[in-house]
Amino acid sequence: MFPAWPGGYLCKKGKPMKNVLASAVARLDQAGKMAVRGGIVVVFLWIGGLKFFAYEADGIVPFVANSPFMSFFYNHPEAYETHQNPEGKLVAENRRWHLANNTYGFSYGLGVFLVTVAVLVALHPVAPFASMIGSLLVVVMSLGTLSFLITTPESWVPALGDAQSGFPYLSGRGRLVIKDLVILGGALVTASQSARRYLSRQTERQQLAVTR
Repeated sequence: MFPAWPGGYLCKKGKPMKNVLASAVARLDQAGKMAVRGGIVVVFLWIGGLKFFAYEADGIVPFVANSPFMSFFYNHPEAYETHQNPEGKLVAENRRWHLANNTYGFSYGLGVFLVTVAVLVALHPVAPFASMIGSLLVVVMSLGTLSFLITTPESWVPALGDAQSGFPYLSGRGRLVIKDLVILGGALVTASQSARRYLSRQTERQQLAVTR
């Protein structure tokens, strides 16, 4: 690496170091797409698997109970506030209420759905069209999750006396939800990638049929 005038450095081949760095980073797009797809698969498999455990099912109750699109899955969504379980704590009375509320039945079904979506997204190399559908389902799921910022009061810091409460002060649940913006963008990338692969294979098959 040699000094260059008027400023900057040159590598041994005479190229500015900034250009060398930028060229290396520019080639990371494919690795980035693989990382995005792998991240979506891991997250949906992991979270989907956790939906079969009571503490995770209890944790999503405020989101589901307040959602106009999901609350009908519960038998008593209006009464959830007095039956919330802290993570790691077993309250037998609350557990019985959640059983009667269909909290766990809904969570099990959601877990199956999430794991299925993860498998579909992972099928990109062998079944790109199915993978595209999986990615589009992730988009729909992310939009549904982001809607909780509007429907779930617990997404915002409550007014308990501190100066910061309500919008734009996200609570722990709200900070969890807002991250779905990243998943939404990633799913659009993976859906587009799978669609291109599917169309490319269709073109190859048509060309092969013509040559026969």
